[in-house]
Amino acid sequence: MKAVQLAAVGAPVEIRDVPQPEPDETQVLVKVAGCGVCHTDIGFWKDGVPTKKELPLTLGHEISGTVVAAGADYRELIDREVVVPAVIPCGECELCFSGRGNICRSQLMPGNDIDGGFAEYVLVPGRGLCVVDERGDHELAQLSVIADAVTTPYQAIVRSGLQAGDLAVVVGVGGVGTYCVQIAAAFGAKVVAIDVDDAKLDAVAGHGAGLTINSSQTDFKSLKQQIKAHVKEWSCAAHSWKIFECSGQARGQATAFGLLTFAGTLMVVGFTLAKTEVRLSNLMAFDATVQGTWGCKPELYPEALKLVIDEEITLKPFIQQFPMSKGPDVMQQVADHEINKRAILVPDW
Repeated sequence: MKAVQLAAVGAPVEIRDVPQPEPDETQVLVKVAGCGVCHTDIGFWKDGVPTKKELPLTLGHEISGTVVAAGADYRELIDREVVVPAVIPCGECELCFSGRGNICRSQLMPGNDIDGGFAEYVLVPGRGLCVVDERGDHELAQLSVIADAVTTPYQAIVRSGLQAGDLAVVVGVGGVGTYCVQIAAAFGAKVVAIDVDDAKLDAVAGHGAGLTINSSQTDFKSLKQQIKAHVKEWSCAAHSWKIFECSGQARGQATAFGLLTFAGTLMVVGFTLAKTEVRLSNLMAFDATVQGTWGCKPELYPEALKLVIDEEITLKPFIQQFPMSKGPDVMQQVADHEINKRAILVPDW
């Protein structure tokens, strides 16, 4: 079979012929329908973020497809359409039993711990797969973004305790933030979207954001005043704001931290190697909370999938499909910010 592989950090990704794997008793072989291109993939390729599996490695962790072969433990999954969790926990450790399987220390992440979905087939554990019983008006390939871009902010919102009528502030409305806005709105929150790209802000204005602010065109004091004015107009509380940092940029992190107020909660969703200087005493003064959130535990996937099928989350305006044979070129375009939508690679071999 063919796969888009990274052979060395910084080297061009290449299409290679690799052996088609076979499942053991606990594994399944998934025929890939689509695999989203995430900036985490670019981080492995260009930014020096180390992978757990030694190179060469097939990248890609946002996978949907059909189970075509399975070991003895998972025969019932053959011919089922599935979304493969971006983080697959062991299901047997203390963290898993305590509901924190997303940070299971024996977790497997496709395109990091094991070969990923930029290929015709991917071999993954059978545990934790999200079975797609109905797709609604979606192609299976389109549902691949549920594996990270949708479920990662979904877990963050669930863990934040966001409720109807709350204020949700989403900093960074790219591939993940786009869905964070929509999920927060589906929960009944009033949503503020902040970014430096007018096109991205315009896109989410019609999908859940009641206020959009270009932070590159205003100072922080004015930005906060705009939010406060809408908080009053919306009859939201002046405290207990829920802030979601999805930009993965130092400036975005500083903005998000600066918006913390009394009893506020900041969920750190985006990732960057850059450092941000903050005054931790703000947490004490505001009795506020800052919490990291990694991936999404598989138990939450069906809930996120239902929001998509019920069209409370809209995928199609924010995704763009490309043939997997163009994978290296697409990855370069994503790295160069030439593709504004979530790119999905679809096998065409």
